[in-house]
Amino acid sequence: MAIPLHRLAFPAGCTLAGLLLACGIGIAVADEPAALNPFGQIKAARDDAVPGYIEMSDGRILVGNIYMIRDKRLRIYDDKTERQRELPLRVITQIQAKMVKEGIEKEWRFKELALDQKLYTGRTYPWRQYLHTVTLKDGKSITGEVAEIFFVQPIVFKADEPLANRPDDSEPVRVVLHMKDKGDFGAELKSMKYVKLIKLGKEALEEGRRKAARQPKGSAASRGKPAKESDEETSEEK
Repeated sequence: MAIPLHRLAFPAGCTLAGLLLACGIGIAVADEPAALNPFGQIKAARDDAVPGYIEMSDGRILVGNIYMIRDKRLRIYDDKTERQRELPLRVITQIQAKMVKEGIEKEWRFKELALDQKLYTGRTYPWRQYLHTVTLKDGKSITGEVAEIFFVQPIVFKADEPLANRPDDSEPVRVVLHMKDKGDFGAELKSMKYVKLIKLGKEALEEGRRKAARQPKGSAASRGKPAKESDEETSEEK
């Protein structure tokens, strides 16, 4: 007579699975799904990104989808109206930088126990101050101080592929617009590279592609450091 399994009595510490295994009966156990990496790279394009390119002062061209930190707007102090403006990237067509002051500064420190006496450390560093002109889609422009972080996600340009102009697998490049920038100790002014121009829109994307194509292969035109999304300002701009 068959006895239902739930009526069977097992020795202490013995389970049904262990008993079946001892009898040579295997039990298939499903593999656990792979753990999701919350910091894994997202291949899809950012929905707030705008196509375009960034031109650096050394001639490098960074082409791709350009965006800021999520929900961030570009802030610029409007000298004409004497108020702060906040602008989403979608209403901007161009950001042009202009160097207004530069120089070599000496490093000083206060003498110990004397807060009114400074000593020259023997070190110098270059510095530079900028103004930026932001051009809007309606043709209006605003000139003022800007200190913002931008990211460029490179794009795959292959016309024979159905997913042409999609984001490629490389990390986005991080660039910074400065109000005032400070170089390394002992460096010269020419060593300080800055964002010269940002152009946004589909036409700007094509223009950036043409400019990048004219540069020698293997040059630094499309290379940059991988980015981390951070809203930190440089110490000189705080």
